[in-house]
Amino acid sequence: MAEDSFITSDGMDVFQAKYIPKQKSHSSDYTAAMKAYISTYPSMGRITQIGESTTPFTALLEVDESRASDPWEVSIWHSDGSGWKESPMVPLKAALHPFSLGSPSTKGLTRLYFSTPLAIQLPTTFTIKFRQGPAQSWKWLRDHQGTQDGIALLQTVTSQDTFSSTLADYVENLNPELDSKNFRSQSPGTTLWSVETRIDAANGEESMIKDIRFGLPWGKGKFLRWFALVRIWSPWLAPRQGKDHFQLDKEGILCSFVSSEGKHLVLLAISGVDNVMTLFTSDSEGNVVLKVRNDGEDAAVARVLVAVGDDFESANAAVMYHARGVVATAEELSGEASKEMEALKDGVRPEWLENWYDGLTYCTWNALGQQLTEEKVIKAVDTLAEHQINITNLIIDDNWQDIDYRGHGQFQHGWNGFEAEPVTFPNGLRHTVSRIRDKHHSIQHVAVWHAILGYWGGISPDGKIARNYKTVQVVREDAERRNLPLGGKLTVVAAEDVPRFYDDFYRFLSSCGIDSVKTDAQFMLDTIVSAKARRELIPAYLDAWNISTLRHFSVKAISCMSQTPQILFHSQLPQNKPPVMVRNSDDFFPEIPASHPWHIFCNAHNSLFSQHLNIIPDWDMFQTVHDYSGFHAAARCVSGGPIYITDIPGQHNIDLIKQMTGPTTRGKTVIFRPSVIGKSLDQYNGYDDDNLLLIGTYHGPAITGAGMIGVFNISQRPLTELISLSRFPGVVDSQYYVIRAHTSGKVSKPLQVNDPSALVHVSLDIRGYDILSSYPLRGFVDSKRDETYWIANLGLIGKMAASATIVDTTMTMQDTGRISISTNLKALGVLGLYISSLPSLTIDNNFMVIILDKVIPVHTVSISKADPYVLEIDAETAWNELKLGSRWSNELEVKVTLIPKH
Repeated sequence: MAEDSFITSDGMDVFQAKYIPKQKSHSSDYTAAMKAYISTYPSMGRITQIGESTTPFTALLEVDESRASDPWEVSIWHSDGSGWKESPMVPLKAALHPFSLGSPSTKGLTRLYFSTPLAIQLPTTFTIKFRQGPAQSWKWLRDHQGTQDGIALLQTVTSQDTFSSTLADYVENLNPELDSKNFRSQSPGTTLWSVETRIDAANGEESMIKDIRFGLPWGKGKFLRWFALVRIWSPWLAPRQGKDHFQLDKEGILCSFVSSEGKHLVLLAISGVDNVMTLFTSDSEGNVVLKVRNDGEDAAVARVLVAVGDDFESANAAVMYHARGVVATAEELSGEASKEMEALKDGVRPEWLENWYDGLTYCTWNALGQQLTEEKVIKAVDTLAEHQINITNLIIDDNWQDIDYRGHGQFQHGWNGFEAEPVTFPNGLRHTVSRIRDKHHSIQHVAVWHAILGYWGGISPDGKIARNYKTVQVVREDAERRNLPLGGKLTVVAAEDVPRFYDDFYRFLSSCGIDSVKTDAQFMLDTIVSAKARRELIPAYLDAWNISTLRHFSVKAISCMSQTPQILFHSQLPQNKPPVMVRNSDDFFPEIPASHPWHIFCNAHNSLFSQHLNIIPDWDMFQTVHDYSGFHAAARCVSGGPIYITDIPGQHNIDLIKQMTGPTTRGKTVIFRPSVIGKSLDQYNGYDDDNLLLIGTYHGPAITGAGMIGVFNISQRPLTELISLSRFPGVVDSQYYVIRAHTSGKVSKPLQVNDPSALVHVSLDIRGYDILSSYPLRGFVDSKRDETYWIANLGLIGKMAASATIVDTTMTMQDTGRISISTNLKALGVLGLYISSLPSLTIDNNFMVIILDKVIPVHTVSISKADPYVLEIDAETAWNELKLGSRWSNELEVKVTLIPKH
């Protein structure tokens, strides 16, 4: 199998695969005719019987323009284990060529397409050979480009009743000491087990820690790839991938294994219940091993959930849904904290949600650094306003607090008192916030940063907080690594005073005009060594923080450095409160080039887990003037989370900001969040595999909404891939779609999932990215003229997440044959409509556009220069020229009437 690719399936009963080989150093007989590499895609094909499918394979050969007319030949070799067979591929007619984005990385090259039907068994190994003509020698792909063979798998549909109820049938050498119970899964096409094991109580201050062998999923040599989310270090999760030998370098919380027959086995380790933490490790034989920790005074149970299913998403959903029930049951037994959070959520106002989640945010961290002063913050927001960047939310990050500066680093500094640092904020926090709010009315929310324990080094033992609240000393497990004094002892507020401490602190912040917080360093709770301190402090701090944020700030909080097992399950999985923003990965590091593609890769894979939590995943701030600024911006736009920038004052990419945001009719700047969280579509592809990273998301109602794929080149060389329409989230077989590329504005011909040519050719340079959107077409038949008008609403086409600008759209055909298209938009901008008959229509004779009962100027309606089938309506210019004013709603309604040809 190719090191850089994974072949898998997506639809419930449709085969899908891809094979994108890695380009290695040029071989000695490399010629000018072969300037790129072959890209093959087994196109869509129905399963004809279980275990077999006749599938059209499509191959792309990119060659130098001067050799395009040579008699190129491509052949696919394949084997189901009973010997290798050859299937010659034939050139595809131009009408069947995939939709191409016309990326600059393919300039000077001609694309040649070849195809052949291929009977697929379970599984089929394949490779490619090609040559310049009959007189030339064949070149094998694996030799020419250093790839391994590909493997194609079929997607089958399995009834829950046909799965075995015995876990040992799916896990080789399952530890007999484990107690497994089979459950009917809530996720179709899967079955589920809860696996339990007893662990003894902590011994005084010492937690009970035990390693327990679990077993080998599928058995030795019976799985092709594995994926895991591991604790890359205490605060953060990150993905790991591998092939036929399971080996973790860090402790994991989620693991998945795909068998040679295309079935997925997912394991989830549950933590945060009964003071038990369960994680995954591995042994030298490749077995899954459980690492269990009990901080409690009593013996307890460690739990692992296991699901088997036809696809990863279904099996992943199965374990996460069941985990919610396990945690909810534990919450019901835990007392008042859960009940209080349930009661407080009733006071959350919808407009707070919209402003906090969907407003553009500015954070001071990378922009201003840790040496904050009142004047630096004021200058930053003033500069944003001067550049007409209207932020809604401001985060005053680390170093506004009054700290004692003990030791030689932030991990040794303790927090003195609630008021701001007296030297750098001489008039107090309230004065700073008042200056900001008085001058900048677009800023609706001002947040401050603080650590869960107060500051990185806890509470100053000699400060005002220590005098007003009961404190205890705890020892951190990483004291030696961080060279902390006093053996890593921290002074922290004691468990019994934590609720009062948080209530007082947040009441103080509210009195200063602060209405939101970013609470960082939450992992510090998990670094406490003492079992007694852990079981007392971890739930006390988590519950107090959750309750106090809801009571004082509603949902306006960011949980940061909180991807520790206990927090994930205790605070972020339960559904008894509104979703809160949670940082989804390690930081944005502007000065480390290698960190940027990894940052996007990591977030996309972490979202495979966090999509099932009760959170809004936050992919962190970024700078709009940076080598990777567009890369980061596109990723945030498909993430489904917030967008906030940390530009150095005066260094702003206004055009990029406009692609992410838009002004409402009331002058507020909003971002465009898809309604579904963005996540990796290829969980088994590794970071170093030289594949394009595909992040899938969706916006709108089922069937009529739009699927989106963010495409990112995370490699250090140009890459080419063929992406099938079936990869887009939410597509259905019977529907017609057009695919639009954000960067070029080009739109495909109408496509269906079952069409073998329903492919998109994507070539991206290093740091290259694009956002592809699949829009469903509505067909209107004009029987008098024997013509069908195919129409798709593209949203505000200048925006990266264009479909997410649409609040609602309706299309109707009148008896007269006129077609009415009404669109409610989240902001002003240029509305795009795909119309199949547009080249034969004229704006003057066939269209009328109305906003607020006024016909807009003709010059604000035009044919797109990027695509002749797209009608562009510049609603923002029309709004300003007509001097229209907002009524009761933030939304803008645009009514388009298409008058058929006479």
